[in-house]
Amino acid sequence: MTTQRHITRRVRGMDTADGAGVKLKRVIGQPALDMLDPFLLLDEFRSDQPGDYIEGFPEHPHRGFETVTYMLAGRMQHGDNHGNRGDLGPGSVQWMTAGRGILHSEMPQQEAGLMWGFQLWVNLPAADKMVAPRYQDIPPTDIPVVQPAEGVTVRVIAGELAGATGPVVGISTAPVYLDVALDAGASVELDLPEGHSAFAYVFDGEAATVGGEALARSELGVLSKGETLRLSADTPARVLVVAGRPLSEPVARYGPFVMNTPAQIHEAIADFRAGKF
Repeated sequence: MTTQRHITRRVRGMDTADGAGVKLKRVIGQPALDMLDPFLLLDEFRSDQPGDYIEGFPEHPHRGFETVTYMLAGRMQHGDNHGNRGDLGPGSVQWMTAGRGILHSEMPQQEAGLMWGFQLWVNLPAADKMVAPRYQDIPPTDIPVVQPAEGVTVRVIAGELAGATGPVVGISTAPVYLDVALDAGASVELDLPEGHSAFAYVFDGEAATVGGEALARSELGVLSKGETLRLSADTPARVLVVAGRPLSEPVARYGPFVMNTPAQIHEAIADFRAGKF
């Protein structure tokens, strides 16, 4: 018998600021939900007021995890200390594996208009924390779009759904990352890897029904284990559905460094100060 996932916990996004004062909602990585193994942080940034985002995220270090940026509206340019540059526009994704260390910046490429998107942090297993950094920069045209049910459109960023495979590859946590758009009255049942940690986050519309319970805009539902997730909506809505294999390893965090022990954090700080990134 197929096991259905349901909501075990609800979390609302908390207003905060990061970078050089960019206003955002922090959903994972706040007091109500410190982490959901392997996910360390989920931020939603959404504003049409340039003062909320124009200063961006100047150069900052990362080690030991992955950052996933998904743009819905607006343009950001990323750059790093290895000479990599790239533009993120509407519908594009960047999956960055920071590995042993990188200095990275993300700066707006607009002075007006809506800037809207997400940043997700995904932990790396101990065996991969010191790998060489790499990027997967994915334009919107490379993200498959499927319609698994009437009135339901899904962008498959990572994982598999309805015969489509997302373009993000080679990630140790075997993630699923879906952007699910539901028309009024639509419903769908999604297959998810049974042992993966998973969450659903309603980011557009008034609400959606997730695993039989209403979930409001800007509310995240932590999901039980199970093989399928049922979504529906009375009015149009969009929902992020994200799942990943839990690592079940110790986590030591200090700002932009995520390792397994305090000693490794001290080493990361020393390496950063010594210019080894």
